[in-house]
Amino acid sequence: MPSPAIPPSPLPLDTIARRQAAVAAGETTAAALVDEACARAEAPDGEGGLVFLGRYGAAARRQAEHADAMRAAGVDLGPLAGMPVSIKDLFDVAGETTRAGSIVRQGAEPAAADAAIVRRLKGAGAILVGRTNMTEFAYSGIGINPHYGTPANPWDRETRRIPGGSSSGAAVSVADGMAIAAIGTDTGGSVRIPAALSGLAGFKPTASRVPQDGCFPLSFSLDSIGPLAASVGCCALLDAVMAGEAPEPLPDIPVSGLRLGVAQTLVLDGLEEPVSTAFEVALTRLSAAGARLIDLPFAILADIPQLSTAGGRAAAEALALHRRDLESRAQDFDHRVAARVLNGAKISGADYVDLLHARARLRREADTLTAPFDAVLMPTCPRIAPPIADLESDDAAFGEANLAMLRNTALFNFLDRCATTIPVHRAGEAPAGLMIVGETLGDRRNLTVARAVEAALGQDRGGPPATH
Repeated sequence: MPSPAIPPSPLPLDTIARRQAAVAAGETTAAALVDEACARAEAPDGEGGLVFLGRYGAAARRQAEHADAMRAAGVDLGPLAGMPVSIKDLFDVAGETTRAGSIVRQGAEPAAADAAIVRRLKGAGAILVGRTNMTEFAYSGIGINPHYGTPANPWDRETRRIPGGSSSGAAVSVADGMAIAAIGTDTGGSVRIPAALSGLAGFKPTASRVPQDGCFPLSFSLDSIGPLAASVGCCALLDAVMAGEAPEPLPDIPVSGLRLGVAQTLVLDGLEEPVSTAFEVALTRLSAAGARLIDLPFAILADIPQLSTAGGRAAAEALALHRRDLESRAQDFDHRVAARVLNGAKISGADYVDLLHARARLRREADTLTAPFDAVLMPTCPRIAPPIADLESDDAAFGEANLAMLRNTALFNFLDRCATTIPVHRAGEAPAGLMIVGETLGDRRNLTVARAVEAALGQDRGGPPATH
């Protein structure tokens, strides 16, 4: 049965800077921007019913009118004033139950206070438009949710392809114009995967950069909080706000002369043709722009999956969190999520300690390998988005696709690196992302390099023109 038509999303996607400039010039208002976002979310022939687990339409519209009144009175409400932003259903909002995409938590106590990043977004003037759908408990890179449904990828909507996970609704909310930016989490790729599959920019910070107070965890040692948006500049602004820094424009640097390592081990295996083509074209264009591309063997990447059998640290830490509910309410879990969490029982205390030591060793070795480079490049995901139906009906196909989607991104959660993904497909083609990996705590430098790469690749790629 063909899917209903959706209201066309804005093309090219607007950046925060362009929206802010339009408001400042009197060409639009915060009320108009928020009303458009909410209208798209509420449209009966759109994806909004699957994108959001809770919408704030009436409150968001009131807040936008207030923002316009304050602007007219000369009051500066902050760097995100009047901008419609969605948040993943992992973040506490005072008075609301944080369900984490699960029916298991439907009866949980409402949050007593906003999550740290929610407070900071509101303090910067952002207007929250809703809580976005996600993989249950953030535990897959696919984005399918059997409890609340699955929003379809904006590309090839008729086929209804996966949005990527776990921040599935986050990506579609931006791609379909229901928010100018979205906040997700990334434990093994859950910001970068849906961003790449939906033609967006996405940023995974070093885990300790953004406070996780009030964020329902998957893996306390691997979780990170990051944005999805139209451009690297948008991601940098949102990241600064969430990290508690004074937002400043990224410095303009040329891509010419940058030393960019092209990782060779594991991350280039089994690429689907649209991904390999988009990646090779991007490398060719970067080289033509003067970037110094150097093949980087990076052999230790092959060791990481061997350390993550049975789910590794994420499974062990998730089991510690969910084991009581699994004992009493296993039937209420997504069975695929439950199976992955229960793998944590296969990891002994000694195994876990070995993992801690192995991670520390591999991080040191990786730091030495990548120190001579400004960044390391690879495809964000090795495949384009497959049809939802193919994976819903076949657990084996789901598991194989999930491992494939997570493969490249999860390596750098293990190494506690920051990383940015930008779209590198041509407009109209299947979305594909280029991942630009930085150093631990080198977040602003990584965003600066990513913005230079974004600018060098030009405006005819899948994403919008590079801008703040």
